[in-house]
Parts: sequence; structure tokens; C-alpha cells
Amino acid sequence: MNPLMTIKGTLAVGFILALAVAFGMGTGVDGLKAAAMVWFHVLAGVVWIGLLYYFNFVQVPGVGAALADTDGPGPAAINKYVAPTALLWFRMSAAVTWLTGLSALAKLGGGMQGVIDAFTFQNGMGIIGLGAWLGTIMLFNVWVLIWPNQKKILGLDGQEHSADVIASAKKVALMASRTNTALSIPMLLCMVGFAHAL
Repeated sequence: MNPLMTIKGTLAVGFILALAVAFGMGTGVDGLKAAAMVWFHVLAGVVWIGLLYYFNFVQVPGVGAALADTDGPGPAAINKYVAPTALLWFRMSAAVTWLTGLSALAKLGGGMQGVIDAFTFQNGMGIIGLGAWLGTIMLFNVWVLIWPNQKKILGLDGQEHSADVIASAKKVALMASRTNTALSIPMLLCMVGFAHAL
């Protein structure tokens, strides 16, 4: 059976290949231990930012086009089948990215002092600290602004909402999502720049 026929098999192949790289070209267990938290942080971040970009560059315009096409199938399939799963992965990857980032800061700075240094821009942690602050704002937007409003828009909160409430929820969710898209660009620069002499 081809492991690439399932998402679990595909992920397993990816992790096996990564382990082969770590042991074949890297420094083995010690190197893997040292890099694991940052690796998970980056992996979760790719999922988070990838979904953020998917929502902003693909789904929002696609739903808008589907609503405007009076002869088309409408956005029901996206809103019913795609959006809830994408939003689950979106908010979970946001949480994992932030938590692993916090752990990586602690490891980088020798414990909680690394986290404090990053968030207060001290001891050479300014650029990574700015990235951490941007990521924290983005996490807040996901959990406090985007997700509660998406539940109203998609009817996932089990309540009936008026057209005005849904319109307001759409505006808040869109603006928070667009804010995150804008913030992701300097945030990624800070994350990469810290390790590459920015």
C-alpha cells in the first residue's frame, strides 16, 4: 500500500525522512534534541501561516465569487465542509506555534529569562522578541476575534444570529485576519532575521 494515499501515511513518510536527515547528515540524537522545539515551532508555523494565506488569498475571494454568481452552486460546500476543518487546524496550529515558540525562547535564553529577555527586547533578543510580540498579537486575533466570529458566521455556535450580527462578525473576522496577514510579513522577517544576522 502506498503511504502517500493517506494524510497519516504522508506525514509518517515526512517524519521518517526528517529523522533520516537528522541521523544521516546531522549530529544524531543530540542535534535532534537541540533542534526539536524549533523544528516543531517552524512546522506548526508553516501550517498556521499557510492556512492564514489560504483563507485570505483563496477562500474569502472564492466565497465572495460564489455569492456573486447567482447561477452557481454557492458557497455552502466551502462553508459546511472545508471551513470548519480548516479553522480547527488554523487555531490549533496557532496555539502550537506560540507554545513551541515560548519553549524555544526559554531554551535559547536559559529558561524563563530567555522569554523575559525576548518580550522586553533585552540581551540581544530584540529582533526575536519583536517577532514573539507579533506572533502573540496574531494568536490573540485568532482566538479572541477570528474564531468566535467565524462560529457565528458559519453557525457553529448553535445559535441563530440576525443578518446584522453576521455582517458585523464577518467584518471583525476579516479585519483580524487581514491584520494577521499584514503582521505575518514582519513577523517572519524577525524569525528568520534572528538566526541570520538581521
